[in-house]
Amino acid sequence: MQQQLLLQLAPPPAPTLDNFVPGRNGAALRALREIAAGAAAERFVYLWGEPGSGRTHLLRGLAQAAGARGSAYFGRVPDAGIAADRVYAVDDVQCLAPDDQIRLFDLYNRVRAGGGALVAGGDAAPGQLALRADLRSRLAWGLAFQLHPLSDGEKTDVLRAHAQALSLDLAEDVLAYLLRHARRDMASLIGIVDALDRYSLEQKRPVTLPLVRSALDSINDRSA
Repeated sequence: MQQQLLLQLAPPPAPTLDNFVPGRNGAALRALREIAAGAAAERFVYLWGEPGSGRTHLLRGLAQAAGARGSAYFGRVPDAGIAADRVYAVDDVQCLAPDDQIRLFDLYNRVRAGGGALVAGGDAAPGQLALRADLRSRLAWGLAFQLHPLSDGEKTDVLRAHAQALSLDLAEDVLAYLLRHARRDMASLIGIVDALDRYSLEQKRPVTLPLVRSALDSINDRSA
């Protein structure tokens, strides 16, 4: 039976601002929504946090939401085709090579003069980054948000509420097992709950811990 459940599993949905679970990061999410809508008082935002805090999700979600204004997401800084009135999202600034640091400094200045917006993300606060001093000062220009990963309790609450909204009865031991053994990001966890719901409806049978354990073991074996 776990093979039928495996077939229900789809890749996680593309990150958007709408499917970001904010937890303690509501202020950062609101700031990016305002930028995407062209209604922000502050056009420069810096996001920082540990892996799993949602930084890349928010940056990709911003680029998607601001598409009507013209937007772009970069794992590195672009060196051509810059339109100063667009929305830019640049991730992992702590990894920027010297030439890319200069490009990002220039991008800040051009966007500031041209009326666009720029959101950057890194793994530490601006003053703690091993970057050029002038770039660190640019990163500290606007709003800065430290992002906090969801706790296991918060993730459990979100998954439980999502399952209940689907009228899916997931036992506490199933929820606990998902948190211990599935991918930790919320998009993947919610995707698994959605698959469990489809499986339960189609097979007209409850979702049990042995079934979920077997299915996740099969997924892990395939990705090994």
